[in-house]
Amino acid sequence: MTTARPTRRTGLPGRPGYDLDSLLAVAVKVFNDKGYDGASMEVLAKKLGITKSSIYHHVSGKSELLELALSRALNALFAVTTEECATTGPYIDRLEYLVRRSVEVLVAELPYVTLLLRVRGNTTVERAALARRREFDNFVGGLVASAAAEGDLRPDIEPALASKLMFGTVNSLIEWYKPRAGESVSDIADAVVAVTFDGLRKA
Repeated sequence: MTTARPTRRTGLPGRPGYDLDSLLAVAVKVFNDKGYDGASMEVLAKKLGITKSSIYHHVSGKSELLELALSRALNALFAVTTEECATTGPYIDRLEYLVRRSVEVLVAELPYVTLLLRVRGNTTVERAALARRREFDNFVGGLVASAAAEGDLRPDIEPALASKLMFGTVNSLIEWYKPRAGESVSDIADAVVAVTFDGLRKA
């Protein structure tokens, strides 16, 4: 896991400086808009309004920015797997909790999760992120299989397929969700849970 470096302020005279978090937020937007390969350090510096050398005060290069961004999304998702409601009680309830909280994480960390879901394994950093995604998917698959074994999921739906359908629905939010003032994340999570679990729970 990458350890964030101490926050510094940088920037040209007369221009606002950037700490690591704000620099990372801009970098993620550029990665999502242009693709990682199309986002050179020159492009990032121009977007930020600072010099490339100012960026290097924070990170070693573009690859480290990508690693920090992907780790932020993955760490938020993995944190949910250790919460009490994801680790105790009937497996169907754990699964429903995980889906609900994953929606909340996706909304809270939308640009970072969007980037995570778009990586294709073209670099060492991306391959490491995909390996961690598979760990998360395996955790979800274990919950689904255990819920099925406890008799709480329909027996005519393969657990592996159920897992893909559930998180396919969750992950689809990156394609259409746009934050709006006053909108309740709980309402979105309720809708996702209703759509997925109403069809999966054993009657």
